[in-house]
Amino acid sequence: MIKASDLREKGIDELREQEKSLAHQLFKYRMELATGQLTNTQVLRLAKRDLAKVKTVIREKELNIR
Repeated sequence: MIKASDLREKGIDELREQEKSLAHQLFKYRMELATGQLTNTQVLRLAKRDLAKVKTVIREKELNIR
């Protein structure tokens, strides 16, 4: 679980990389769920939340720059 305070300390480039990584991970979890390979469905929920946190912090930083 990622803390928003830790994300706010990172730069936008780092956050965008983390966003890509989390989106890829979420896609992987969805495919595993569809094929019946995912046993712990909690990771899917946590990945969605982490991705939302990263996107929120990116948006905050974009609004503060402009």
